[in-house]
Amino acid sequence: MNSLSEFVLHLADNALILGQRNAEWCGHGPILEEDLALANNSLDLIGQARLLYQHVAQLRNDGSTEDSLAYFRDQQDFLNFTLLELPHTTALAPSARAERDYAVTIARNFLFSAYMLPVWAQLQTHADTQLAAIAAKSLKEVRYHLQHAADWLLRFGDGTEESHQRAQAAIDFLMPYTQEFWSEWPSAQAVFGGTAALQSAWQNTVHEVLTQAGLRLPPGGGYVTQGKSGIHSEHMSYLLAEMQSLARQHPGATW
Repeated sequence: MNSLSEFVLHLADNALILGQRNAEWCGHGPILEEDLALANNSLDLIGQARLLYQHVAQLRNDGSTEDSLAYFRDQQDFLNFTLLELPHTTALAPSARAERDYAVTIARNFLFSAYMLPVWAQLQTHADTQLAAIAAKSLKEVRYHLQHAADWLLRFGDGTEESHQRAQAAIDFLMPYTQEFWSEWPSAQAVFGGTAALQSAWQNTVHEVLTQAGLRLPPGGGYVTQGKSGIHSEHMSYLLAEMQSLARQHPGATW
């Protein structure tokens, strides 16, 4: 793959994996409105993934399709951030039956949407016109995703003692994974020419919302995950098994 097709695949994998995770709340949301909100969020992300996978297939021109890219690649072939494949809990054992924590879901959506907002904004002027068009459409959607997550983070942070503690625990747990946003990667360097401006915009958004919510920013450092290089957590295989099982059981089927 060249740098552009690899980076577009990374964007598609991000959208698909987070869309799959958020869809797990369908029928299990804390209130009906949020059940619908997360379902719509997932539909937006999976819609973005479809457009991006279609573009990857065109760039590759190797017979791949959006379905083959989503359902017939193995764990090491996915280039999504590790952050997006984590379960909705701070209990990291892959077989753990810990109850989903909505604060983890909201915090992840906030941190990722705050990243994607400047990404889509910059890509909407990219020389690749198809990618630019996808970015312009996705920018409108991510603005809503960010606003939804930020509103709930403010409610949690400025709510009850328990909601504040859960929100802070979620931020403390997830923030180290965001270091992968900024780790060196030739494909991102080729497409963006550097991520300094993106990082500054992300930091400003995160700092502003966390301050308003009365939440502290945890210290940085520690291991930097490498999902965008195909090195994933143990949770990825469980997610893919559930997402891909039907397509793999009936390859080539039409519905």
